[in-house]
Amino acid sequence: MTAFRFIHSSDLHLGRRFLSLADTPDANLRGRLTEARHAALGRLAQAARAHGARDVLLAGDTFDSATPSDAVLRQALAAMRDHDDLVWWLLPGNHDNLREAEPLWDAIQRDAPENVRPLTHAAPVSLGAWATLLPCPVAYRSAAQDATEALVTMPSDEGTARIGLAHGGVTDFEDTGAAIPPDRDRSARLDYLALGDWHGRLEVGARVHYSGSPEQDRFRHDRRGVCLAVTVPGPGAAPEVREIETGTFLWTQAQLRLTPGQDAAAALAALLPEAGRRDLLLSVAASGRASLAEQAALQDAAARVAPEFAYFRLTVEALATQHAEADLDAIDRAGALRLAADRLRAEATDEGLSPEQREIADAALARLYAIVREVRG
Repeated sequence: MTAFRFIHSSDLHLGRRFLSLADTPDANLRGRLTEARHAALGRLAQAARAHGARDVLLAGDTFDSATPSDAVLRQALAAMRDHDDLVWWLLPGNHDNLREAEPLWDAIQRDAPENVRPLTHAAPVSLGAWATLLPCPVAYRSAAQDATEALVTMPSDEGTARIGLAHGGVTDFEDTGAAIPPDRDRSARLDYLALGDWHGRLEVGARVHYSGSPEQDRFRHDRRGVCLAVTVPGPGAAPEVREIETGTFLWTQAQLRLTPGQDAAAALAALLPEAGRRDLLLSVAASGRASLAEQAALQDAAARVAPEFAYFRLTVEALATQHAEADLDAIDRAGALRLAADRLRAEATDEGLSPEQREIADAALARLYAIVREVRG
């Protein structure tokens, strides 16, 4: 018996436009992120060859929507055709499910090159003398469906490893109610269950794995995307699973806690990575307490460094203001502006007001300080 080797990936979401993400001033970020998703196909092909595998299993949501543009579809198929030493197995997922994306799957069936195999039926597929692929296509987007139930009775060729391919939640990742049993590998006698839906890498059990997206798309998983290089020695044998990094961009978050009197700009600089900034999307959350002058210095430092990153975001909602007389004097020592500043400070520190009212006053005071500072140069 020869070991069966393959690549497990999922959730490419080809065609994602990232409209919820503020673009860079040169309007280049969204385009770079979209292109990186397409380029992941080439990186998966490289991973397959390095692993000595012929088959690439994509566990759903290959496309971001049921109606990708003709260019997105045809370019994806062409990219897979370019790697014709590999066989690409495409499973319908939530975003490209069979019901909503029926024209899409019809087009793939009609136009796909020979080495691209859409899996639109829950029926076993022979992968040669070593393994049987047991696909569970998502028929429609539902809050609580478990397409893997079919695996329990799905047959396989005698003497071959049983490889399940499915899309959905083992745990309730997104409050959808979806629940693939975590022991589905045992109830369906699987040697490996390749799952998609969760965009981060997750091992449910020795035989049940989420590969995550090969190119990350959110501030959650805090690492570059990977695919899984899987080796199944034979029926009943434990699979060997190895991660191969495939992601171009790193989406990550950092916490910046400040104390009054601290050099906020220096604290931010110490937090930032020295290299690789162009391919880094970084969200920094400032917290603690800082004076208005320190907050302004922090904002200035953030504005200076932001263009070095693919994307940079500084949030200050959790950063409380240390109210200093010098800050109010910087606004004005007398007159209408000083009266306004004194009133806002009083409201920001008034325990009789709601937290929301105090936050509004605090934000207004910071804004007043910034405007006066900007006008005075």
